[in-house]
Amino acid sequence: MYLKSIELSGFKSFAKKSELNFTSKVSAIVGPNGSGKSNIAEAFRFVLGEQSIKSLRGKKGEDLIFNGAGDLPRGNRAGVKVVFDNSTKFLPVDYEEVIIERVVHRDSVNEYMINGSLVRLRDVIELLASAHIGASGHHIISQGEADRILNASIKERKAMIEEALGLKMYQYKKNESEKKLLKTKENISQVESLRREILPHIKFLKKQVEKVEKTIEMKKELTELALEYLCREDEYIKQTEKRIETLKSPLLEKEKNLDHELKEAKNVLETAKNKDEKSEELISLEHNLHKVRDEKDGLFRDFGRIDGELNSLSKLVKKQMEVAHSYEHKQVSLVSIETLYTEVEEKIKKARISRDVEALLKTLDEVSYLLTDFIDHNKDKVDMSLLTDANRDIENLKASKKQIEVSLDEIKGREHKLTEAYNALKTAIEKEKDKNRDAEKAVFRVMAESGEVRSRLESLHGEENILKMVKEDYKRELAELGHLLGAHILKFDHLSFLPAQAGDFNEPRVNQEERRRKIEKSKIRLEDSGGVGSADVLKEYNEVSDRDAFLAKELTDLEKSAESLLELIKDLDSRISIEFKTGLEKINTQFKEYFALMFGGGEAKLSVSHPIIKKKKDTDLMLDDEDFDSPDVESMTGEAEGNDGIEIEVNLPKKKVKGLMMLSGGERALTSIALLFAISQVNPPPFIILDETDAALDEANSKKYADMVENLSSRSQLIVITHNRETMSRAGVLYGVTMGNGGGSKLLSVSFDEALTTAK
Repeated sequence: MYLKSIELSGFKSFAKKSELNFTSKVSAIVGPNGSGKSNIAEAFRFVLGEQSIKSLRGKKGEDLIFNGAGDLPRGNRAGVKVVFDNSTKFLPVDYEEVIIERVVHRDSVNEYMINGSLVRLRDVIELLASAHIGASGHHIISQGEADRILNASIKERKAMIEEALGLKMYQYKKNESEKKLLKTKENISQVESLRREILPHIKFLKKQVEKVEKTIEMKKELTELALEYLCREDEYIKQTEKRIETLKSPLLEKEKNLDHELKEAKNVLETAKNKDEKSEELISLEHNLHKVRDEKDGLFRDFGRIDGELNSLSKLVKKQMEVAHSYEHKQVSLVSIETLYTEVEEKIKKARISRDVEALLKTLDEVSYLLTDFIDHNKDKVDMSLLTDANRDIENLKASKKQIEVSLDEIKGREHKLTEAYNALKTAIEKEKDKNRDAEKAVFRVMAESGEVRSRLESLHGEENILKMVKEDYKRELAELGHLLGAHILKFDHLSFLPAQAGDFNEPRVNQEERRRKIEKSKIRLEDSGGVGSADVLKEYNEVSDRDAFLAKELTDLEKSAESLLELIKDLDSRISIEFKTGLEKINTQFKEYFALMFGGGEAKLSVSHPIIKKKKDTDLMLDDEDFDSPDVESMTGEAEGNDGIEIEVNLPKKKVKGLMMLSGGERALTSIALLFAISQVNPPPFIILDETDAALDEANSKKYADMVENLSSRSQLIVITHNRETMSRAGVLYGVTMGNGGGSKLLSVSFDEALTTAK
């Protein structure tokens, strides 16, 4: 015996804790009407997970709780506990005894427990379904429901048969699989929607990445070119500085020595006793010539400075012109944008007022034309304000340069005259032979050598000015390249870029100028293409691509999951179909025998019914039989998947009765009992509860019913609620339910098995 006991506490009329122990194969529960004996059958439904309060004869959860009577106060909770002997492991849990308990509170909150642990309703249903036990079905037949299987629709009847055959678990798995399949399809749709949503962004980012990759390649080429240029330029500056310093140092030393000799010669001439006018003239000429040459040196320095500024400014203007003509750096005034916005807004307002589709389309064309015209108008427009200022500065520098050139020409003229006078005086003095002429010759020699030294120093000074401009351009170029390519370019001298890799440094200067022009062009192209800031685009593209790849993998997994679920559903359908057909044949065999036993002959069987689908033109409406011949109807017969049902065919002996509708109440009761017992014989449940199913039977049929109960008890444990003496006689334990003075139900018990044992 699987069912050991049931305990009721505060459930309906059972105010106090009441326990029924089932120690016999057949246990009978008797009592007067209204005593609460049917509440025990409902207690079984309740604890096994019944969710319909209506089937428990209530409207809400608190209707199941004892509401007070007489001296007994009302309860706050109702609980039912059922105990199963699980020594044979008919329930798939590792316990010798399984206790299932359900409690309902006044606020309609339910609690479910298995062996004292809180669980979900789903856990209880799954555990019981594995042993073909449920809150409703063929193993719990309540009062007035004996012929429920006869009154049920063909579809409901099929569901009852499936549950009795133990197919509920398969149906449950199928329903769960269908829910999962529906959820999987929703997820597939969502994933596909997400992929469609991010696809345009991926395409856009891919184009941006292509630009970025092109930019990276340009930066790589520019970096290589810049490293060579900077390395060569740095080496050129260092070598030039070293060469100038090497040439300049001895000249400065010689100039210093010559100045000393000249000073001594002048002292000789000035202190000579026979000093003559030619000596004074020589000193005066030397002084004036020295003054003129100093003035000329100053003009040359100014000329070099202005020429350097002019050269640098010209390069800057050229670069600004190239930048200004590139589309990336176009600028438009705020006033022009506001004017465009006003025109567009005015046209949109007119289109809204008209509420005409044609007017709207025309407005869109006009707005498109305005935008195109605005872009075309400003595309080739160049802001010349900065360039104008730069050109003005260039013109001023050119004017200053020209003025210096005029002053130089004048100085050179004066120097030429002084030099001629100096040479003439030198010739005259050479002809004279007095003792002061040696000092005068020394003055002439020193001044000649000093002029040569000054000339070479002026040449080196010019080179220094040019080198200074080269260094300024180099520093500016280095800063720009560092900003554009990164700070690492500033440390080029620490990189492994050896002179041997760059070739000979003593190449023509024009080659380096060509590299610089290439660098300038590359910088402009790099700035136009977006230059810096590409890391964010690459990062975003990689993130979006990774997300798309993840979604693609997720989609593949979902599609595989959907295929697996479809295959599982197909397998479950096949299994349900095969087992249903096999079980139906067995039920028919038993049904025929029980029916013949109950009626003394006759035949009865169950058959699968396939409904006729009648389809109205352009609709999916199901029609009644009287509409079938309508001219607007197209009929289509066949099996409606999921709409099959079970028909019951009976043929009473000695009567021409073949339909259920023609049976009397007693005949219906006998038929339903025969069918229920037949179902129970095919797949015997652990226990069966019969609540006054024999109430409509006469004495002769009651004996047949009692014999069937006794026969059925060999396969299932029976709990019978009855008034029938014949049925009571087959019970091993008899529980009496009575209504106490306080208003609550009370239990009395008699064990016939124990009594027989004692009597013997």
